[in-house]
Amino acid sequence: MDVSQVVRLVEKEGINFIDLKVVDLWGRWRHVTLARTNFSEKIFYEGVGVDASNLGYAEVFSSDMVIIPDPETAFVETYGEDKVLSMICDVYETENMKPCPHDPRTILKKTLESIRDIADEVYLGPEYEFHVFEEVRYQVTSNKVMFEIDSLEGFWNAEETGEYFVGRKKGYHRIPPFDTLMEVRNAIVKKLLEYGIPVKYHHHEVGSCQVEIELPLIDALKAADYTMMVKHVARMVAKEFGYIVTFMPKPMFDEAGNGMHVHQFLKKNGYNIFDGDKLYNLSQEALYYIGGILKNAPALMAFTNPSTNSYRRLVPGFEAPTNAVFALANRTSAIRIPAYVKDPEKRRIEFRTIDATCNPYLGFAAMILAGVDGIRRKIDPVAEGFGPFEGDMYEKELKPLPKSLEESCRALLENHGFLTTFPKELIEHWVKVKLKEERLVNSIPHPKEYDLYFDA
Repeated sequence: MDVSQVVRLVEKEGINFIDLKVVDLWGRWRHVTLARTNFSEKIFYEGVGVDASNLGYAEVFSSDMVIIPDPETAFVETYGEDKVLSMICDVYETENMKPCPHDPRTILKKTLESIRDIADEVYLGPEYEFHVFEEVRYQVTSNKVMFEIDSLEGFWNAEETGEYFVGRKKGYHRIPPFDTLMEVRNAIVKKLLEYGIPVKYHHHEVGSCQVEIELPLIDALKAADYTMMVKHVARMVAKEFGYIVTFMPKPMFDEAGNGMHVHQFLKKNGYNIFDGDKLYNLSQEALYYIGGILKNAPALMAFTNPSTNSYRRLVPGFEAPTNAVFALANRTSAIRIPAYVKDPEKRRIEFRTIDATCNPYLGFAAMILAGVDGIRRKIDPVAEGFGPFEGDMYEKELKPLPKSLEESCRALLENHGFLTTFPKELIEHWVKVKLKEERLVNSIPHPKEYDLYFDA
């Protein structure tokens, strides 16, 4: 949809509100809603002023910026009785009306432009794992540290719900009536399709109350936009059903966590450059790309796994990677080569470490740059000792991934040369804030410590 089509749609449908959505530095949408009387084509050129310091982009003393909607992202939502036209925005500086270099969406766009000598197109296929609860409560005060979640589907409610619940770690691809969440998943996917977002499939995941929605391979910028859309739609639809959704990597102790595995390949001149005659029918470029991601993984994870909770997921025993290795059809490796892919045009790799607490624009951009760094520097993953490995990676510490947010942030400070489109100031600010989050979480007494140390 172009600008004129958006304007005509507003008039034709009698839409009274235009919602401008913009991602903050940390990966959450913010929005401002225009009345129809204040909407015209000039919005697409002049934008709407915002305080960018509240978005994490600027200091308070120089925080005036504008957001300009991308007409190609337009979709119509319904709030109550009102139709609302929503669009995703880019952030621009006021003094020269140039894209803000700290805007995550702009960084991803610049990333894709910067690798044109390697690839014309980048295709990503994200998998979204999340939990659906009926009740969520949490509190942190000086005299109380607690969280409590509940769902009738949970194995802990077996005495109350009888036969129809998902047993512990027995939810993978279960069918109704054990899978109680098919209806809400159908509704989420139906809404996504209505908004023009392609969906490959959905299913119940391993854990109680855990589900997955997977998209087909799509253009990298759309993949990031759609990631924001999927999270938004999942929450909005779940709310209508009386559910609460979380994409947290590890919301429950000793249960499967939520990753956001990303399938990917690059194209040059219309040809998938990952297809070849080397190991696993991959090309040399694909192997170098794998080498780049794994070589840069400790620093990369500061953007792909940017929460303290990320590292509670990356532990042995839950199909989450703990080593920077690659293998064929091995879900315990950081990079998996899907064995079922026979079509050369879809030859690809899957990065399994990333999770949905990342800002998708920054996470995807950092991941692509890490891989391309491997192509440029000809980083051979086999020569570097990254694999290929078979068997359970949890039984070994071969190339251990960071075990904490602090560790990945320290690695980022030491190695960020591959992030060529990331401003140095953004990286420094990111690390500063993330280390502050780590210190905060570490300063709070944990309930398990009472069990271990109360009588010391």
